[in-house]
Amino acid sequence: MLFSELIGQYDIKKRLKRTVAEQRIPHAQLLRGPSGVGKLGLAIAYAQYICCENRSEKDSCGACPSCVKYKKLAHPDLHFVFPVIKPGNRTSVVCDDFITEFRAQILKNPYFSVNNWYATISDDAKQGLIYSNESEEILRKLSLKTYESEYKIMIIWLPEKMHSTCANKLLKILEEPPEKTLFLMVSNEPDQIITTILSRTQHIHVPKLADNEIIEMLLKDDELDVNEHDALNIARIANGSYLEALAILNEGDENKVNFERFVMVMRLAWQVGNKKDHASLKTLRKWADDMAASAIGRERQKNFLSYAQHMTRENFIRNLQEKNLNYLTTYEADFSQRFSPFINERNVEDLMTEFALAERQIEQNVNAKMIFFDLTLKVIMLLKR
Repeated sequence: MLFSELIGQYDIKKRLKRTVAEQRIPHAQLLRGPSGVGKLGLAIAYAQYICCENRSEKDSCGACPSCVKYKKLAHPDLHFVFPVIKPGNRTSVVCDDFITEFRAQILKNPYFSVNNWYATISDDAKQGLIYSNESEEILRKLSLKTYESEYKIMIIWLPEKMHSTCANKLLKILEEPPEKTLFLMVSNEPDQIITTILSRTQHIHVPKLADNEIIEMLLKDDELDVNEHDALNIARIANGSYLEALAILNEGDENKVNFERFVMVMRLAWQVGNKKDHASLKTLRKWADDMAASAIGRERQKNFLSYAQHMTRENFIRNLQEKNLNYLTTYEADFSQRFSPFINERNVEDLMTEFALAERQIEQNVNAKMIFFDLTLKVIMLLKR
């Protein structure tokens, strides 16, 4: 993967290339930032640039034997670690069991979410994990001599998903790394990585993409069939994430589902709180049970709660008559035109707190049925303010 194939991030690209030119490549680096801004692609392009036999100041050559293998993500000195979902009939699983699918996912489009990845490898709505036994594979791979390049490079996608046992063993390797070994970690939520690993890595903050960069990419892709006006609106709503821009283009994706869930819970909660509608209360209880169902899974539950925080914030801003600061799709804006007056200075902070608390509790594997029913009761009371 070439740097030139990735959207924007020119300052980050210059910084990474400079470490190679100056022969000052940190052995452990953490690319951190929001989802959808190209962190994984940057890590791969950086690894290819390091191993390229004829690199220039601007990019890898793309033609040497090393680059040819990197183009297929099949270089023998490049290793990947990433969260996986254990099949029901397996007692243990490692990343290499899914490496073919992972390579295919990246080659198809390096801008993908963790849920895109989970959907590729499993029909079950479960949270993925980098399991404890992965540490043995990491040690085995890093104990080998390099095959072709000067460096062995291990890219760890979403180290926040790493089991504590694996994380602790990785920490020991970071403290005493094998010679000519590089770790490139890519994280959406670095605060969930153990602090001892964070303190042993050089952090590179990858910022949001500029609107004009997203617009240019949307218009360049013939398969998307986007006109300039729509590209402008999509880029503004995407808020710096190309992944979010792609999601907005497909209204049948999870964003649309989350919107419908949000509309339902807010309407039912308002009817119960303001009209004492007992039928709506029963429906609200069923909504909570449906949201807690194992078929939805904790990742999608967390995504909904994150989306609810987004909609709460945007409706409050709309209620303040700051439409230029709103980031809403057409269907979200139509709903918010009527709903926004119910999100005000008396309840917005508490609503955000409750949605965020529920998201953390889902992450901590608290009983989902209790979380969602308790949340609906609180929303009923808060919408009355």
